[in-house]
Parts: sequence; structure tokens; C-alpha cells
Amino acid sequence: MSKAVNVKKVVLAYSGGLDTSVILRWLQTTYGCEVVTFTADLGQSVEDAGAELEAARRKAEQAGVREIFIEDVREMFVREFVFPMFRCNTLYEGQYLLGTSIARPLIAQRQIEIAEATGADAVAHGATGKGNDQVRFELAYYALKPDVRVIAPWREWNLTSRTKLLEFADAHQIQVTRDKRGDAPFSVDANLLHSSSEGKILEDPALPPDEMVFQRTISPEAAPDRATVIEVEFAGGDPVGIDGVKLSPATLLTRLNALGRENGIGRLDLVENRFVGMKSRGVYETPGGTILLAAHRAMESITLDREAGHLKDSLMPRYAEMIYNGFWFSPERRMLQALIDASQASVSGVVRLKLYKGNVTVVGRESPNSLYSTRVVTFEDDQGAYDQVDAQGFIKLNALRLRLGAAAGRRGGTL
Repeated sequence: MSKAVNVKKVVLAYSGGLDTSVILRWLQTTYGCEVVTFTADLGQSVEDAGAELEAARRKAEQAGVREIFIEDVREMFVREFVFPMFRCNTLYEGQYLLGTSIARPLIAQRQIEIAEATGADAVAHGATGKGNDQVRFELAYYALKPDVRVIAPWREWNLTSRTKLLEFADAHQIQVTRDKRGDAPFSVDANLLHSSSEGKILEDPALPPDEMVFQRTISPEAAPDRATVIEVEFAGGDPVGIDGVKLSPATLLTRLNALGRENGIGRLDLVENRFVGMKSRGVYETPGGTILLAAHRAMESITLDREAGHLKDSLMPRYAEMIYNGFWFSPERRMLQALIDASQASVSGVVRLKLYKGNVTVVGRESPNSLYSTRVVTFEDDQGAYDQVDAQGFIKLNALRLRLGAAAGRRGGTL
């Protein structure tokens, strides 16, 4: 958007860190507009989240912001975004559990809702022009409010280095913590589902990540020598309890995160294909999500019809791409979600898992809706439940095209 466009009020996705603090003042000085800040508690802090959020409030107040929104959206995040995604056993490029991708539509949704409530005519984010997040934020903005004005400072300003950001901060009396004055060894994005570390010392994919990169898991080698066995209960495709105790979505994921952390579960070193075209190396930690994925697949294994399950698996990569690329609010994602959700009606029961030194092993699963029949599958006398003679015709019918093709080949035919 051109800076010549008149903007009266903008809702900024604001963390209180160096980048968004500079963006806040830059918006005020460049556009002469009022800024509304929105800070989401997505479970990004594993320590004192309250202190971190209050620090963001103080910095916004010091910058003259009159309307400050700080919200605990952890339950909404897990219930309305994470769990629906996990119903599809979603993995981007076969490995990535999409922890960053799935948080962006929630932040964007609340920004638009706040813009409507406060009369703001624009929204802004702090994503750079090289990454996926700019796409995710802006596709969500436009899907929810087609005529919204979007400001992306990293694509407009000339603050192209950390040194220039600090110089701008000094010139405008923006408080910067002492540790931010140094050059951070890598960047981190985190929420209740995962942490993501990228850049700087992680940019060479030939080098292993230093142990200091990992914040949410202990190393598998340092994990206990004794396995932890847990039970996860499902109802309609979503987890609802652990070890017989019913838990809210965010509380349940928090508990799985703790169990995963203690057992060194959920580390991933990945080179992925960004939507904008480049390859990127990221180090991810998704302890609770890794456990949840194994548990959900195990629950589906006994409750989901074969062809329904295979259809879901075939659609999953496309669904994962939609989320990764920022199309959460697209009609095609909503259509796929309706299909996925319809498949989950019978996915209820209990899964037992063994957690041990970075591994999640399914050791039991049971459901009142189980399609598994001991009587049919047994190697003992099944008392007529399955007539083995029927297999002969089944095999011959499936072999017919193969036999015809082989016969044609001997006569000089082609495939």
C-alpha cells in the first residue's frame, strides 16, 4: 500500500519486542495515524507469561497507545485451530506439524474483529518480505475483510538491518532491553503447540543445531531411562482427557507438552519449501503435538473405515499445504474441513502410549466403536465368521487385468 494513502487508525499485531515496538512508532510518524495494539497470549512463554504481557502493555502505554488489547486466546487457539487441524493428522512435507502456520489465522481474525470494534481502517503486521507469515496474515485479512488496508512495514521502510532498527529506537526513545542490543544467534517463534528456531547459526543445513537452540524439550539422551505410560481419551476425533482426567483443550495440550518435554519428544530439524519460493532450514519442537498425532492415528486405526481413512490420508497433503500457505479461511479449506469432521463421529475411545527417550509407541487402543473383530481376524476357529474359500474368487477377479495384460505382452502387446 502506498504511504500516500490516508490512514486514520491501524490495528497492529504487537508483541512488545524490538521489531513491533519500532513498527508502532514508525506507523505513528510515517502515517500520522492512531495505533491500536493487539497482543495475543498463545502460550508462547513457558515461564512468566503475565510479566511478558504486562511489559508489552507498559511499552504500548509509553508510546501513547490509548486502545490496548491483550487477550488470553490459548483455549480458542487449541479448540478452534489446533484440534481441527489434528483431525486430519496434518503434516506439511511429511514432517512439519505446522505450529507457526496455524497460529497466524487466529491473530489475523482477532485483528480484523478489533478493527471492526474500534473503527480502525487498517491492520499491520511485523512479518518480513522474505517469509511465509506476510502471506498468511494478509490472505486472512482479505478473506475476512476484503476492503481492509494492510500495512507491511518491512516492505515499505528503509530499516534494513538490526543496526538501523536500534538507531531508530534510540532516536525515538524506545526502550530496548540490554540483551536485545546484541545480535541474537537465531530467531524464535513460539506458541502452545510448538517453538520454531530459524536463521543465523541455523542457516547452514549441514551443521547440527546446538543444544542451546532447544527450549521445550530435553535431549532424548538425557531423558529418563524408564518409560512413561499414559492414556489419552478421545471423543469425536478430539482428545478430551489424559489418564482418566477430563481436561480443557489448552490444559490437555499443556500436559502433553510437559510429558513430551520430560521424555525428549518432538524435535525436528527440517529443510522446508516456503510458499514464497525459497528453501528454509528450521528447528522445531512440538512435544505435545507429536504425542497427539500418534494417539489420534491409533484411535482412527480401529474406528475409521478403511476407504474413509485412505481418502483422508490422500487429502492430507493438500490440506496441509492450504494451512502452510495461508489459506485457512479459503472455501476449499472449509470444504475439506467439513469432510474431515464428518469422518470423526466414531473416533472415540482410549489410546495407551509409551513415551521413552524421544519415541512415542502405541501399546494399546480400545473403543466402543471399534471395527476390529477378534472373531473375524483370529487364526483359531472363527465359527464361520469368515469363509476362506471366498478369497479364491476375490483374488481371481483382481488378477484378471494382470493376466490379460501379461497374455497380451507375450503376443507383443504394450502396456
